[in-house]
Amino acid sequence: MKYTLKSMLAATALGGALFSGTVLADSYFEVTVTNLTKGITFTPALVATTRSGDSFFLAGDEASSELETLAESGAAGDLADSLDAYDVASLDFIGPGASGTTLVATKGQYKAITIASMLIPTNDTFFALNGVDGPNGNKTIRISVPAYDAGTELNDELCANLPGPGCGGDPGPVSDNGEGYVYISNGVRGVGDLDADLRDWRNPVARITITRVNN
Repeated sequence: MKYTLKSMLAATALGGALFSGTVLADSYFEVTVTNLTKGITFTPALVATTRSGDSFFLAGDEASSELETLAESGAAGDLADSLDAYDVASLDFIGPGASGTTLVATKGQYKAITIASMLIPTNDTFFALNGVDGPNGNKTIRISVPAYDAGTELNDELCANLPGPGCGGDPGPVSDNGEGYVYISNGVRGVGDLDADLRDWRNPVARITITRVNN
Protein backbone atom coordinates (compact mmCIF):
# COMPACT_ATOMS: atom_id res chain seq x y z
CA MET A 1 0.00 0.00 0.00
CA LYS A 2 1.39 3.39 -1.00
CA TYR A 3 0.87 6.68 0.80
CA THR A 4 2.11 10.10 -0.19
CA LEU A 5 3.37 12.39 2.54
CA LYS A 6 0.46 14.71 1.73
CA SER A 7 -2.12 12.00 2.33
CA MET A 8 -0.39 10.88 5.52
CA LEU A 9 -0.43 14.39 6.94
CA ALA A 10 -4.04 14.95 5.90
CA ALA A 11 -5.15 11.78 7.66
CA THR A 12 -3.23 12.43 10.87
CA ALA A 13 -3.52 16.22 11.12
CA LEU A 14 -7.26 15.85 11.72
CA GLY A 15 -6.24 14.74 15.20
CA GLY A 16 -9.18 14.61 17.56
CA ALA A 17 -11.63 15.31 14.73
CA LEU A 18 -10.72 11.96 13.22
CA PHE A 19 -11.33 10.02 16.42
CA SER A 20 -13.60 12.18 18.56
CA GLY A 21 -17.09 11.25 19.67
CA THR A 22 -19.53 11.78 22.51
CA VAL A 23 -18.99 9.24 25.32
CA LEU A 24 -20.26 8.82 28.87
CA ALA A 25 -17.32 8.40 31.21
CA ASP A 26 -16.76 7.08 34.73
CA SER A 27 -13.60 9.19 34.67
CA TYR A 28 -10.79 10.18 32.31
CA PHE A 29 -7.16 9.38 31.77
CA GLU A 30 -4.85 12.32 31.13
CA VAL A 31 -2.15 10.89 28.88
CA THR A 32 1.17 12.63 28.18
CA VAL A 33 3.71 11.30 25.68
CA THR A 34 7.29 12.61 25.89
CA ASN A 35 9.80 12.09 23.08
CA LEU A 36 13.12 10.91 24.53
CA THR A 37 15.08 10.79 21.27
CA LYS A 38 17.67 13.21 19.89
CA GLY A 39 16.59 13.38 16.26
CA ILE A 40 13.30 11.52 15.70
CA THR A 41 9.74 12.90 15.47
CA PHE A 42 6.58 11.03 16.52
CA THR A 43 3.61 11.14 14.15
CA PRO A 44 0.22 12.04 15.72
CA ALA A 45 -0.28 9.23 18.21
CA LEU A 46 -3.41 7.16 18.51
CA VAL A 47 -4.49 7.14 22.20
CA ALA A 48 -7.37 4.84 23.14
CA THR A 49 -9.08 3.28 26.14
CA THR A 50 -9.37 -0.46 25.55
CA ARG A 51 -10.26 -3.50 27.59
CA SER A 52 -7.70 -4.83 30.03
CA GLY A 53 -5.54 -7.45 28.33
CA ASP A 54 -6.47 -6.48 24.77
CA SER A 55 -3.49 -6.04 22.46
CA PHE A 56 -3.04 -5.13 18.81
CA PHE A 57 0.35 -6.76 18.26
CA LEU A 58 2.67 -9.32 19.80
CA ALA A 59 6.43 -9.02 19.40
CA GLY A 60 7.66 -12.03 17.48
CA ASP A 61 4.45 -12.32 15.44
CA GLU A 62 3.57 -10.92 12.03
CA ALA A 63 2.18 -7.36 12.03
CA SER A 64 -1.45 -6.85 11.08
CA SER A 65 -2.27 -4.82 7.98
CA GLU A 66 -3.50 -2.01 10.24
CA LEU A 67 -0.21 -1.91 12.12
CA GLU A 68 1.68 -2.06 8.82
CA THR A 69 -0.16 1.06 7.64
CA LEU A 70 0.66 2.96 10.82
CA ALA A 71 4.30 1.84 10.96
CA GLU A 72 5.00 2.75 7.31
CA SER A 73 2.89 5.89 6.88
CA GLY A 74 1.93 7.23 10.30
CA ALA A 75 -1.78 7.07 9.39
CA ALA A 76 -3.64 5.70 12.43
CA GLY A 77 -7.23 5.54 11.16
CA ASP A 78 -7.25 1.86 10.16
CA LEU A 79 -5.74 0.83 13.48
CA ALA A 80 -8.27 2.95 15.39
CA ASP A 81 -11.13 1.28 13.48
CA SER A 82 -9.76 -2.19 14.30
CA LEU A 83 -9.65 -1.65 18.07
CA ASP A 84 -12.42 -2.50 20.51
CA ALA A 85 -12.05 0.94 22.08
CA TYR A 86 -14.35 2.97 24.32
CA ASP A 87 -12.77 6.34 23.49
CA VAL A 88 -10.08 7.35 21.01
CA ALA A 89 -8.07 10.57 20.79
CA SER A 90 -5.04 11.83 18.89
CA LEU A 91 -1.94 13.84 19.70
CA ASP A 92 -0.09 16.24 17.40
CA PHE A 93 3.41 15.63 16.02
CA ILE A 94 5.93 15.44 18.89
CA GLY A 95 9.54 16.42 18.21
CA PRO A 96 12.68 15.51 20.16
CA GLY A 97 12.44 16.51 23.81
CA ALA A 98 8.82 17.66 23.46
CA SER A 99 5.59 16.34 24.97
CA GLY A 100 1.90 16.13 24.02
CA THR A 101 -1.13 15.61 26.26
CA THR A 102 -4.70 14.47 25.68
CA LEU A 103 -7.71 13.11 27.61
CA VAL A 104 -9.53 9.83 26.95
CA ALA A 105 -12.63 8.56 28.73
CA THR A 106 -12.67 5.33 30.71
CA LYS A 107 -15.72 3.29 31.72
CA GLY A 108 -16.26 -0.18 33.14
CA GLN A 109 -14.00 -2.79 31.59
CA TYR A 110 -12.42 -0.20 29.30
CA LYS A 111 -9.71 0.72 31.77
CA ALA A 112 -6.54 0.09 29.76
CA ILE A 113 -4.55 2.51 27.61
CA THR A 114 -3.38 1.72 24.08
CA ILE A 115 -1.04 4.10 22.24
CA ALA A 116 0.71 3.86 18.88
CA SER A 117 2.79 6.24 16.74
CA MET A 118 5.29 5.99 13.90
CA LEU A 119 8.86 7.25 14.31
CA ILE A 120 9.93 9.50 11.43
CA PRO A 121 12.03 9.39 9.41
CA THR A 122 12.15 5.57 9.46
CA ASN A 123 10.91 2.83 7.15
CA ASP A 124 8.52 0.97 9.49
CA THR A 125 9.33 1.79 13.10
CA PHE A 126 6.77 2.61 15.78
CA PHE A 127 6.39 2.86 19.53
CA ALA A 128 3.40 1.53 21.41
CA LEU A 129 1.72 0.97 24.73
CA ASN A 130 -0.23 -2.21 24.24
CA GLY A 131 -3.32 -2.38 26.47
CA VAL A 132 -1.76 -1.45 29.82
CA ASP A 133 -4.12 -0.84 32.75
CA GLY A 134 -4.41 2.78 33.77
CA PRO A 135 -4.03 3.91 37.41
CA ASN A 136 -6.75 3.81 40.05
CA GLY A 137 -7.93 6.72 42.17
CA ASN A 138 -6.15 9.96 41.35
CA LYS A 139 -2.82 8.21 40.96
CA THR A 140 -0.23 8.63 38.22
CA ILE A 141 1.87 5.99 36.49
CA ARG A 142 4.89 6.51 34.22
CA ILE A 143 5.99 3.94 31.68
CA SER A 144 9.00 4.05 29.36
CA VAL A 145 8.52 2.21 26.07
CA PRO A 146 10.91 1.06 23.32
CA ALA A 147 10.69 1.40 19.56
CA TYR A 148 9.52 -1.61 17.55
CA ASP A 149 10.16 -2.50 13.93
CA ALA A 150 7.01 -3.80 12.23
CA GLY A 151 9.08 -6.11 10.03
CA THR A 152 6.99 -5.20 6.98
CA GLU A 153 9.55 -3.22 4.97
CA LEU A 154 13.22 -3.34 4.12
CA ASN A 155 15.12 -0.84 6.28
CA ASP A 156 16.92 0.87 3.40
CA GLU A 157 16.91 4.31 5.15
CA LEU A 158 16.58 6.01 1.75
CA CYS A 159 14.82 9.37 1.88
CA ALA A 160 12.78 8.54 -1.22
CA ASN A 161 10.97 5.93 0.92
CA LEU A 162 10.77 7.80 4.23
CA PRO A 163 7.95 10.18 5.20
CA GLY A 164 8.21 13.13 7.52
CA PRO A 165 10.66 15.88 8.49
CA GLY A 166 14.10 15.59 6.98
CA CYS A 167 13.03 13.39 4.07
CA GLY A 168 9.43 13.80 2.88
CA GLY A 169 9.51 10.68 0.75
CA ASP A 170 6.78 8.27 -0.32
CA PRO A 171 6.06 5.78 2.48
CA GLY A 172 5.00 2.27 1.65
CA PRO A 173 6.64 -1.12 1.14
CA VAL A 174 9.83 -0.80 -0.89
CA SER A 175 10.33 -4.54 -1.19
CA ASP A 176 9.07 -7.86 0.13
CA ASN A 177 12.23 -8.30 2.16
CA GLY A 178 10.91 -7.19 5.54
CA GLU A 179 11.76 -9.43 8.46
CA GLY A 180 8.19 -10.70 8.65
CA TYR A 181 7.66 -10.20 12.38
CA VAL A 182 7.57 -7.39 14.95
CA TYR A 183 10.80 -6.96 16.90
CA ILE A 184 12.61 -4.43 19.08
CA SER A 185 14.06 -1.89 16.65
CA ASN A 186 17.83 -1.67 16.40
CA GLY A 187 17.65 2.01 15.47
CA VAL A 188 19.09 3.97 12.57
CA ARG A 189 22.23 2.35 11.17
CA GLY A 190 23.29 4.97 8.62
CA VAL A 191 23.06 2.56 5.68
CA GLY A 192 21.14 4.99 3.44
CA ASP A 193 20.51 8.72 3.59
CA LEU A 194 20.07 9.06 7.36
CA ASP A 195 22.84 10.32 9.62
CA ALA A 196 23.07 7.82 12.46
CA ASP A 197 24.85 10.35 14.68
CA LEU A 198 21.73 12.53 14.50
CA ARG A 199 18.90 10.02 14.10
CA ASP A 200 19.94 6.88 16.00
CA TRP A 201 18.60 6.13 19.48
CA ARG A 202 18.92 3.75 22.37
CA ASN A 203 15.71 2.46 23.88
CA PRO A 204 13.43 3.58 25.47
CA VAL A 205 12.21 6.24 23.01
CA ALA A 206 9.08 7.51 24.79
CA ARG A 207 7.89 8.17 28.32
CA ILE A 208 4.15 7.86 28.86
CA THR A 209 2.54 9.48 31.90
CA ILE A 210 -1.04 8.51 32.77
CA THR A 211 -3.15 10.18 35.46
CA ARG A 212 -6.75 9.29 36.30
CA VAL A 213 -8.96 12.37 36.45
CA ASN A 214 -12.25 11.68 38.25
CA ASN A 215 -15.47 13.50 37.38
